[in-house]
Amino acid sequence: MSEELTEAGGKTRLYVTGDLGDGAGVALDEGQTHYLLHVLRAKAGNFVSLFNGRDGEWLAEITEAAKRGVTATCRQQIAGQHGTPDIWLAFAPVKKTPSDYLVQKAVELGVSVLQPVFTRRTIVARINEERMAANAVEAAEQSGRLDVPEIRAGISFDKLLAFWPTERRLLFCDEGGNAKAMTEAARESRGGPTGILTGPEGGFDPAERAALRALPFVMPVSLGSRILRADTAALAALAIWQSIAGDWS
Repeated sequence: MSEELTEAGGKTRLYVTGDLGDGAGVALDEGQTHYLLHVLRAKAGNFVSLFNGRDGEWLAEITEAAKRGVTATCRQQIAGQHGTPDIWLAFAPVKKTPSDYLVQKAVELGVSVLQPVFTRRTIVARINEERMAANAVEAAEQSGRLDVPEIRAGISFDKLLAFWPTERRLLFCDEGGNAKAMTEAARESRGGPTGILTGPEGGFDPAERAALRALPFVMPVSLGSRILRADTAALAALAIWQSIAGDWS
């Protein structure tokens, strides 16, 4: 028997959409069924951990393991549901592998919303939302999160600013200088709804920088004297915010 599927361990964590509760049976999807039966060689009587972003985390017994599907029945709640810090990340998509990495690490860092934004200098013309969602689920399962962040469809830079909720402060990572240190901005935003915006490989267009700086809910921030890659900047900004204003503090 795989030690990942023992009753005491319950180390295999799976995100599900169905309701969880004492005695609730959950039918796992096709991909989860394949993983349990053909990768982990699971069988009836083994245990997994289930979470859905609403009902906490539950130790569940596999009560049916067949080619037609796997059913797991909740036996014991092992963690109550708790909130995720209210931090959004709006980012200009980058080439495929860095985007995958960015999504995975942003989920590990506790982001609550991922919003792709197409700026004037964004090289990537389209994004694969299904791939983003799959990466987010996998990262949540592996990191111990009890929820999965919201994955939003990509929008243009102009629409982002037009529809941004004005009560949510937007920390704009501005490589052009003349901006507050990210640490200071995080202290000022502590306790309030916040978003972080990072640009593409070539940085923001001057007109975009001007448009951002003209908005009252936008705060330009600096990540230091070095020029960071787009994916590095997003993760560095998240890490700083979490350490000061999020659930690391």
